[in-house]
Amino acid sequence: MEPSSGRLPGLEATRPHMEPRATCSAAAPLVERQFRVLVGVTGSVAALKLPLLVSRLLDIPGLEVAVVTTERAKHFYSPQDVPVTLYSDADEWEMWKCRSDPVLHIDLRRWADLMLVAPLDANTLGKVASGICDNLLTCVIRAWDRSKPLLFCPAMNTAMWEHPVTEQQVGQLKAFGYVEIPCVAKKLVCGDQGLGAMAEVGTIVDKVKEVLSQHGGFQQN
Repeated sequence: MEPSSGRLPGLEATRPHMEPRATCSAAAPLVERQFRVLVGVTGSVAALKLPLLVSRLLDIPGLEVAVVTTERAKHFYSPQDVPVTLYSDADEWEMWKCRSDPVLHIDLRRWADLMLVAPLDANTLGKVASGICDNLLTCVIRAWDRSKPLLFCPAMNTAMWEHPVTEQQVGQLKAFGYVEIPCVAKKLVCGDQGLGAMAEVGTIVDKVKEVLSQHGGFQQN
């Protein structure tokens, strides 16, 4: 993984992140702390849209973005197309060598003000609903501070979406206080027609803006 210049402050004893800037003028205005969004991406074909989603989020003034990816999600996008720091399972283990080292999934949940899981595939949906945390992303979600918003965007084949267990699992996530951005009906990549496609990127970004405005992290222009 090629780290960007914006490594999480959680990896430095959770010190506030301040971009380098000139300090020659005492009258210079203070730089406001950015609102931090952690995007989780799982192994649905909708992960193809990750670069576009991140780009659109970065268009929101005052937003700082990082990504946590599952291993299977990597099949659908090129890291070079994602202009923010990407974290995956290997980072969790490579960063921890002894007791004083940071625990990445805990630092990530401390760093982020909002979590957006897009897409949330059927496999990870089942894991989260059951409390399973066997990779970096599901560990972050299991440790998530539920006073902060968590948005999820289901994405799966129509037959999987229509299975009775899916409704139960989505209901469980809502019971945790998480916010669903519903899937949509369209012709899927596999050729099937019906519900299961991830919401459009524009819809997702608009929902993020709405939630940020409700939490005082974004002002509509």
